Order: sequence, then structure tokens, then C-alpha cells
Amino acid sequence: MTEKATPAVITANDVELTFQTSDGPVHALTGVNLTIEKGDFVSFIGPSGCGKTTFLRCIAGLETPTGGELSVNGMSADEARRARAYGYVFQAAGLYPWRTIGGNIRLPLEIMGFSRADQDQRVERVLELVDLKGFGKKFPWQLSGGMQQRASIARALAFDAEILLMDEPFGALDEIVRDHLNEELLKLWARTEKTIAFVTHSIPEAVYLSTKIVVMSPRPGRIADVIESPLPRIRPLDIRDSAAFIEVAHRVREGLRAGHSDDV
Repeated sequence: MTEKATPAVITANDVELTFQTSDGPVHALTGVNLTIEKGDFVSFIGPSGCGKTTFLRCIAGLETPTGGELSVNGMSADEARRARAYGYVFQAAGLYPWRTIGGNIRLPLEIMGFSRADQDQRVERVLELVDLKGFGKKFPWQLSGGMQQRASIARALAFDAEILLMDEPFGALDEIVRDHLNEELLKLWARTEKTIAFVTHSIPEAVYLSTKIVVMSPRPGRIADVIESPLPRIRPLDIRDSAAFIEVAHRVREGLRAGHSDDV
């Protein structure tokens, strides 16, 4: 019996992006080829300015490639954006201070025209998903930084998009909180089976979270390596001490080093 292929959710073929500036063209991305399949957790790692966030913004339809082809759920990125195919989590939680946590999560649902009853149900469901049940009436300033980021993730999940795009959501948090949220994010991914594209500067974070790690080289951003993780999907935090984890981390580090060498 032939095994059914996992459908591609995001496909990039020779994607290029050049910004025109007063100082001349800036080549942000060049020759990016990548396939992200349904249920993948893909991390993008590379030095600052290598195009990680730019590529994420291309997937989100917030930047338009100047060359190549990019499809999201079988549509153009702009069509996918208008179809609300993804939720986006930014580096900062971006919560409105005058709205409660529940009100912040409710905002995209209000804009999209969900009924009040449906809004209430969805807010309660995602608060429970991110372990913030009972915090819906609190204001952002009453929550820790880690809890605010969880609220931001809940907001991105509220309208049940198939894809979650995350741009260094834990980068500003201390290591203890970051470790905890990494564990919680893996549990959330297992429960929801979303397809996740995740930008990070942290090698341990990329290796711990991902089914696939995309190593990017300095500008113009290109893919230096794509590493399929051999780690099991259920990962206790101490898996980071295992030989398999260390081996993958070493390959990521070598890919980053090789990318810099190519740039010299």
C-alpha cells in the first residue's frame, strides 16, 4: 500500500527579494527554495540581517518577493493573508494596555465579525490552551513578560488558522522563562497540530523545538542547510543533554560557520 504524501503547506521556489533604497539595491533574499509540510515545526536560524524575519514576512504576505514563486496553502501569500490562513506572533507581545487579556485576544475576532457567543467560546478555549485560564479579566501590566507572550500566542490561535508564524517570540525573556515556554509551546503544538514557522537566534531553542531547522547565511539571505531532526516529537527538556541533540546542534553551528565563510 502506497503511503499518502504529507501535503506541502508552504512552498518557496527560487524566492528573491531586493529592496530599492536611496543608497542602491539591498538584496535581502536570494535563491530560497524550501518546502514546509503540514504539521512541521520549522525553525529559521542565522545571523542578524540574514533575512529570517524577511522570509517570514514574505510567507505572511507583508513583503512581496521580487523573484521566484511562493505559495501558502496552495495560494499566493497575499491570498493566504486575506484568507486569514495564519496567526502571527511578533517579538514583542504587542498587547493593548487598555484592553484586558481577554479583550486583546478578542480583537481579531471582533474585526473578523465573529458573533459575541463565538468570541467568548474561542477566548476561553485558547486561554486554556496556553495555561492562562482565569486571567482573561486581567490587564497586560498585571502579567509577567512570559504570560504576556502566551496571551499573544493565544490571540494568534483564536481564529484557528492552520499556520502559526512566530518571530523570535521568546528572545527578550530570561533563560528560565524561555525554557518553560519552549516546553509549553511543544505541548501546544502537539495538541493543536498546527504548522509552525519559528524565527530564533538560539541554537538550543531551534534544535529543541523543531522537526526541521533551516540555517540561513548572511545577506543576501540564502539557505545554507536544512536539517531534518532525528529527535522524537515528545521531548523532555533534558533531551538537550543527549548525544543526538548535541550532534544536531553541532551541525547547526557548522552550517552557521560555513555560511559566514561563504560570505568572506
